[in-house]
Amino acid sequence: MEKLQLSPSDFIALTNQTLEYAYPSVVIVGEVSSFKINQDKFVFFDIKDENASVGCFMMKFQLRIAIEDGMMVAITAQPKLTQWGKFSLTVRLVQPVGEGSLKRSFELLKAKLDKEGLFKPERKRSLPELPARIGVISSTQAAGYGDFIKILDERWGGMQIDVAHTQVQGDVAPEQIIRALQHFNESAEPPEIVVIIRGGGSLDDLSAFNDELLVRAIASSRLPVITGIGHENDVSLADLAADKRASTPSNVAQMLVPDKLEFTQGLYSKLHRAIGQLEHDYDIRQQKLAADLQLVVQRLQMQFEFTFGQYKSLSRSLSQLNPRNVLNRGYSLVRLENGQSLVGAKKGDVLDIETSKSIIKAGVISNDKK
Repeated sequence: MEKLQLSPSDFIALTNQTLEYAYPSVVIVGEVSSFKINQDKFVFFDIKDENASVGCFMMKFQLRIAIEDGMMVAITAQPKLTQWGKFSLTVRLVQPVGEGSLKRSFELLKAKLDKEGLFKPERKRSLPELPARIGVISSTQAAGYGDFIKILDERWGGMQIDVAHTQVQGDVAPEQIIRALQHFNESAEPPEIVVIIRGGGSLDDLSAFNDELLVRAIASSRLPVITGIGHENDVSLADLAADKRASTPSNVAQMLVPDKLEFTQGLYSKLHRAIGQLEHDYDIRQQKLAADLQLVVQRLQMQFEFTFGQYKSLSRSLSQLNPRNVLNRGYSLVRLENGQSLVGAKKGDVLDIETSKSIIKAGVISNDKK
């Protein structure tokens, strides 16, 4: 039998071709060890059990959860032989396995994102009042979605609901939800708010909502986001990044819109109080107007009496100074015949002497100084 002669490069290429054909994708469950990140973009670790260990490699952007040594994970990978002849697994996906690893991954990623400020209360926006258009991201086949729509219609109704159907658990769920969120954000006529909902489930079922890229997409959304994921005690990283977290999908509907009957009754109550307040304010203003008017009248009356008193006093003074009245008291007016003052009178001048009843002509006999 003729032996096949290959160069090292050809051998590695042939081996990888064979591995790719035989094992295009494998899922391996084991414990993480020797975890490290080089140059902030290359991830290296080993996955091991009690008897064996395999080296793993992936790009940092593909690592969408937080892992550390000792955690149990399931990796989806492709076996490869490196250019240096070392066997390795090229990893596409890493998922925690078991409640302990899920919780640890959650806490590690939470601490990282919290340090970056993604969960700060001051960056969260208030929800729009009575939104007319709502974007919903959910599985339309899920019970949580049905509960949300039912309660929304019962409480208010009439809103335009734009639904993006996605998976809400499993490997593909985070990427589908991210694309749906991008769709609403980039829409020419975007909704006023985006709702992300799914019903209850195990910690593993809800792990899709602890995906780092999904959490960052929610935090960077230009549209307000409200989440209703799982039950009241279930808190995901998506919940922490959202502008508002509801305890359940039904609770999301309760937060978004008021109960129409309660709202109407509240309006009537507010209207009744407003009318009562207006009547009260009207009475107060009427009383104040009456009091102000009375004060103005009193001031005008006082001013009139003061002015009238001054008038009478001036009238008396003018009356006393009136030459006619002086003549009536027995006095007379003496002036030269030409009407000039007596100061320059001289002997022989003719005087006019006016009394109350006649004018007497007289002559100046002499004008001696005092």
